Amino acid sequence: MELKRRKFQGVLNILSFNRHFYVFGLVVVTFIIGSQYILNWNKELFWLVIWGFIYGLAMPLIVSAYVYDFSGFYNFVWLKRMNLDDSAKNLNLNINAGFDETSYIIRNILPHSKLQVYDFYNAKQHTEAAIIRARKVSLVYPNTQQINSSSIPLKDNSVDNIFLVSAIHEIRKQEEKIQFLKECRRVCKPNGNVIMVEHLRDFPNFLAFTIGFTHFFSKATWEMAFKEAGFESINESKFTPFMSIFNCS
Repeated sequence: MELKRRKFQGVLNILSFNRHFYVFGLVVVTFIIGSQYILNWNKELFWLVIWGFIYGLAMPLIVSAYVYDFSGFYNFVWLKRMNLDDSAKNLNLNINAGFDETSYIIRNILPHSKLQVYDFYNAKQHTEAAIIRARKVSLVYPNTQQINSSSIPLKDNSVDNIFLVSAIHEIRKQEEKIQFLKECRRVCKPNGNVIMVEHLRDFPNFLAFTIGFTHFFSKATWEMAFKEAGFESINESKFTPFMSIFNCS
């Protein structure tokens, strides 16, 4: 099966999964506009506030369109450039938080390797509204298995590559992230790779998502988690200014 994305699917996903944020923002803007007839707004301050809200609502959609709909991210050229070995003896994992747009793509790029998909979503721990909505419309790759983030049900040194594509920022606690990455390290072969793709809590993503950039974690936080989990090599590359690709071994 080949995953065919609709036009502007990235933007539509952002609107759908975060619609509570946009409804709240539009209500506040409407209230502020209406309040000018009651309150004695300073004209410059009034327009500064209005344009600030418009920027905060519109910019995430513009950047999401750029990253997810126009940059070629879902062509996975960035993965093809890694020239990963693809043979029948290989086992790859794709681990998500219940929203899976990537497993079929990975399968098409590495067709000879076995692909096992895991979903670590825990309704009690991962409570954000966006991921709950995303799960309702997600594709489910055949034989996807539900796991706990603290335990991957495989033997030591059995996996060639683990893919974590815009998923583990849903693990909010640093201790849980470290334990999860320890499990990734345990099941990886000595020459295996953990390939993680994430937005970062950095200046470009602040410009893109304003206060929403706090949903992501900084490069230093991820590096600390990988190092505490026992990874020795942590290499970062950029796909657009807004996305980081970590290849850890």
